[in-house]
Amino acid sequence: MTIQTTTHLNFRGDARAALEFYHSVFGGQVEINTYGDFGMPAGVPGSDKVVFGLVAAENGFRVMGYDIPGTTEGAIAGGGTTRRENNTTITDQALFVSIGSDSLDELQKYWDALAVDAVVVEPLAASAWSAGFGMLTDRFGVTWSVSVTSAS
Repeated sequence: MTIQTTTHLNFRGDARAALEFYHSVFGGQVEINTYGDFGMPAGVPGSDKVVFGLVAAENGFRVMGYDIPGTTEGAIAGGGTTRRENNTTITDQALFVSIGSDSLDELQKYWDALAVDAVVVEPLAASAWSAGFGMLTDRFGVTWSVSVTSAS
């Protein structure tokens, strides 16, 4: 028996933009269904918002997204801030999304794309535990922890 976990992010109105952005970064397929697609009458506020969204790439990347009904402002639900202080990560966020790659070159490509309009918490660089580690909070309020998963 096998199982698969997929991070499911809850947004406050910008799930479509986030999913399209992640699709541009990681590739693969993107599926977006709105409340209107599932029967909410057109013209009703929120009918164009995402009730089910998925980005699934051949490289194993998967993330789901959803717009919380009735909310249209603010960062990702459960958001907060993450920063480095005195060599310690300080956060009040409920979660980070972690990605790993065997190759620093591949990881650098994802990092560079995610870093556009992001707040870099920890620059991507060699660390005591990895040939490459970095952390950033993207334009949608999602904090990403990225690392090389083998000696490269």
